[in-house]
Amino acid sequence: MDLLNTLVDKGLRRELPTREEALAVLATSDDELLDVVAAAGRVRRQWFGRRVKLNYLVNLKSGLCPEDCSYCSQRLGSKADILKYTWLKPDEASKAAAAGIAGGAKRVCLVASGRGPTDRDIARVSETIETIKEQNEGVEVCACLGLLSDGQAERLRAAGADAYNHNLNTSEGTYGEITTTHTYQDRVDTVTKAHDAGLSACSGLIAGMGESDEDLVDVVFALRALDPDSVPVNFLIPFEGTPLAKEWNLTPQRCLRILAMTRFVCPDVEVRLAGGREVHLRSMQPLALHLVNSIFLGDYLTSEGQAGQADLDMIADAGFEVEGAGTTTLPEHRADAIAAAGCGSAPAAAAGCGSHAESACGSHAGGGCGPCGESASAAPEQAPADQARTDLVAVRRRGAGTDLAPNA
Repeated sequence: MDLLNTLVDKGLRRELPTREEALAVLATSDDELLDVVAAAGRVRRQWFGRRVKLNYLVNLKSGLCPEDCSYCSQRLGSKADILKYTWLKPDEASKAAAAGIAGGAKRVCLVASGRGPTDRDIARVSETIETIKEQNEGVEVCACLGLLSDGQAERLRAAGADAYNHNLNTSEGTYGEITTTHTYQDRVDTVTKAHDAGLSACSGLIAGMGESDEDLVDVVFALRALDPDSVPVNFLIPFEGTPLAKEWNLTPQRCLRILAMTRFVCPDVEVRLAGGREVHLRSMQPLALHLVNSIFLGDYLTSEGQAGQADLDMIADAGFEVEGAGTTTLPEHRADAIAAAGCGSAPAAAAGCGSHAESACGSHAGGGCGPCGESASAAPEQAPADQARTDLVAVRRRGAGTDLAPNA
């Protein structure tokens, strides 16, 4: 189909699709799905071959967050029966990280619940980063600690952090319906602080919160404009005890369309299949490897994931290979730009996914663009109520914060 040929050509040239084209991907039929996956797969292979980067989460501090993010099991007022514990000691965090590294992970993501770190927290996490780096040569470390204050990103980088994650999650237009204790702009500002400090910026989204196709395109276009090196795509895990517990809006087919759209908009960045893949993609997870070049290994922050060995088997059976520690994840043009700038993200001149020089159509800033194309009015697919797979939402009871061995 002409749409897919156009999108492949643009992806191979790192050219931004139009909003109409991105919306049309989300509006394709199930009969066209394999064609969509094959087309986006060509773009994925152009920039990343058949490599899959493994990442491993360590939840440094779980639960009791003062923010009210509706999707989160750690939120203010959450009744979800999750693990709750205070800061892991550096050696405890390093031991947890080592399990993932032994399983093939080349990046460890250190996460802590809360609005944002205090200066004391930054010192604590800095010590943890240094300990992990000393005990695991060559590992990448990404911190995810919430909203950053001035100077904190620089301190994390000085401690050895390679990246900082802070997701936009949803479109600016609907952000206030999801969270009221901070703003969409607060999140943008934190990603910018990380980028400006020389950390590799990592920022993504959560799909399945009742958003429209337009919202999904808005947030992915906004991410391209922010120019992160990695874009995690999460699918809502509807935890009992949270406001979004009844939101079962995703089918495996819709998840694949969302991933394909993200790949077309951000062709040359690390697109990571993140939380919720087991719940919503289920037996179609291997198809997603044709769209993403990165996944999380094992468990997530408060939920259990697929067994680590099953992840490795899935990658091998699908004809992909785990990316080695000595391999540079990003394409040469982005990696060279990072090295030239001496920081963690490509400058605008590199024209990578979302150079800062762009003004992407669809941003809500300044009013943005209205819906375009016939697909703009299409409502998101809704999974029938009898397809709600609550049996697949398992609270994490092992690994960090417990005496049980982690899943890696």
